[in-house]
Amino acid sequence: MIAKDISTSVKKKDHDGKISGQLAYISDVKVDSMLYGVLYRSPIAYGKVRSIRLPPLPEGYEKIGAEHIPGNNFVKLLHNDQPIFANEWVNYIGEPMFMLVGPKLDILYQLVDEVEVDFEEHPAIFTLEEAIKQKDQTGVFAYHEFGESLDVIKSIEKKAHRVIEEVYETGYQEHVYLEPQGMLGIYKADEILVKGSMQCLYYVKNALISALACEDDEVRVIQSPTGGGFGGKEDFPSMMACHVAIAAKVVKKPVMLLFDRAEDMEVTTKRHPAKFTYRTAIDEQGNILSMNVEVFLDGGANAGLSPVVLQRALLNSSGVYKIPHFHAKGYALKTNTVPNGAFRGFGAPQSFAAIESHLGHISSMLKRDPIQYKRNYLVKQGDPTITNGRFRDPILLEDMIQDLLQTADYTKKKEAFRAFNQQNKRFKKGIGASLFLHGCGFTGSGERDHIKAVVKLEKTEQDQVLIKVSNSDMGQGALTTLSKIVAKGLDLPYEDILFPDPDTKDVPDSGPTVASRTTMIVGKLLERAASQLKAGWQSGVAQEVVEHYIHEDMIPWDEETFSGDAYPAYSWGVNLIEVEVDILTGSVRIERVYGSFDIGRAIDERIVKGQIDGGMAQGIAYGFMEKMTSQLGKIQQKTISDYGPPTAMDLVPIESKLYDNPYAGGPYGAKGAGELPLTGGAPAVQAAIEDALQIPFYQIPVTPELIIESLTKKDGDARD
Repeated sequence: MIAKDISTSVKKKDHDGKISGQLAYISDVKVDSMLYGVLYRSPIAYGKVRSIRLPPLPEGYEKIGAEHIPGNNFVKLLHNDQPIFANEWVNYIGEPMFMLVGPKLDILYQLVDEVEVDFEEHPAIFTLEEAIKQKDQTGVFAYHEFGESLDVIKSIEKKAHRVIEEVYETGYQEHVYLEPQGMLGIYKADEILVKGSMQCLYYVKNALISALACEDDEVRVIQSPTGGGFGGKEDFPSMMACHVAIAAKVVKKPVMLLFDRAEDMEVTTKRHPAKFTYRTAIDEQGNILSMNVEVFLDGGANAGLSPVVLQRALLNSSGVYKIPHFHAKGYALKTNTVPNGAFRGFGAPQSFAAIESHLGHISSMLKRDPIQYKRNYLVKQGDPTITNGRFRDPILLEDMIQDLLQTADYTKKKEAFRAFNQQNKRFKKGIGASLFLHGCGFTGSGERDHIKAVVKLEKTEQDQVLIKVSNSDMGQGALTTLSKIVAKGLDLPYEDILFPDPDTKDVPDSGPTVASRTTMIVGKLLERAASQLKAGWQSGVAQEVVEHYIHEDMIPWDEETFSGDAYPAYSWGVNLIEVEVDILTGSVRIERVYGSFDIGRAIDERIVKGQIDGGMAQGIAYGFMEKMTSQLGKIQQKTISDYGPPTAMDLVPIESKLYDNPYAGGPYGAKGAGELPLTGGAPAVQAAIEDALQIPFYQIPVTPELIIESLTKKDGDARD
């Protein structure tokens, strides 16, 4: 049974299968007469295809390319600019041009190596800087501008005591999900079935309908158990699904496409590199008078989800602060590099790294404590958002900050670290904080106008209840949390709630598993469905209940003017991190990590704590460890060792606290929890390193190389 307090943890639905190793992932699946696929990928960044010469293909091996696509040769998403198979022009190194299929992988790899393609190579754009210089000519995927007029901003700046301008940069981040991408296409006389590791079944299905030019009932998509996603399995699987579906239709046999780690890291989507320019006017007392922000995102070769990532980056560009006279504009730009896409946080981690750093630097210039300085500008319940929406619900940030300062003994620790640093020539200690939020759900009216979520509950004659939604469990615990919501609503044993693998033949479109919406939006629909089913419960009789999304009454969102309520609710966080820096090697050691979070009410506290531990580890590593580079359009890190995500040796146990602040629009008071924990890690660890070294940094990750370079420059400046 579910305990009276829904936050009380239960055994996860998929616990036994995962712990025993019996849960079958897509790479574990074997089907009779199954063939494998290997993609031939462009070796150049930008050019026209003149000719293709294949080696002789043995019997049972075939080439699958654009000529075999019955429908549109693009992946159906926001823009129609991403070819399924690039057959005339190639736009980045690694772009798939065609696929060879056959029974043996080693032979396929050998055949692909023997392919000869003649290209007419053209100049490529490899960096965000190049794209910014050429943005007025071509390659703008999206643009938004909003806020106070620039004339007003310029007038304020002219009268200000000081105008502080800083440029801040963030790099790639790799998802490093445990399970690389994989997809299986199965041919049947009346349908094409695609199974695989994915977050968004109906994104995949819609892409298949477009590519195969078929009817809705001729395509079926099933989510296999998924070993991690973090956004990396939101948009990318749609292209792989098209590859295997087209191939299966041609050869009339099952076709499996699996990536090894090197291929996965080289060609799948990444977190967008970004560049921010902040101009802030202050008066003689250090009060902020105005702020002007310019944001650039590197979208890579295709638009993908860059337009909506840009939206969220802009919406978070003022952080958790009420800034007078705020103006922002932003661009998502094209480069001839691997496309960038969804990543946990969806543009927010880049923005919070920038705004937290910028305000931290201003406080340092003013010789003020950064936390105390930032507290002067915290938004409060009832305040307007930067898009003239409204923060309608209670905001507990002040309490969270105060509690955390006391828990960490912040003031005494700052003094102790200052004394330690004066006495120790090699090691320096520092403490840094970050304050952040995350808007839950799709931006603006996306849920109402585009997603239109539907959920279904089916009751069997044995009085068991099946959850029928299109949302994926990829390790975040959706199987468990959604089952708990339904069990509590029906007052049934948790074990009597069944949650089969989502299958588009059987489940309605409840929307994608993204944007911190699954528990809050889909969970609320299931709570309502459970209430309806309970009211009409007939024991021993099969029953079905369907619920549709209902949009909350908010300030209408206008995407053209970027105004209105961007989100129905916000989750909030405060991070505090202590570090020790070795100035001889530049290495950073994490000593203590604190996190405070308001995610409404936790549906399962252990699952939420797991999300916090994993998210904070990802965010902290983004700030000082994970370095991915592209050289002349080619990703340089092809192994996990090359890239360097954190291990258990790099972090310490995280001391986290949840604040109970129920949200009426979420199931049993829950808000979004999945993305928030990542967001504050990078700015907090950067602030801690800056506190230790008394050096400002203007980019992440703050690697040992960057630390040594900055220390050398500081020593040189001191001698000058």
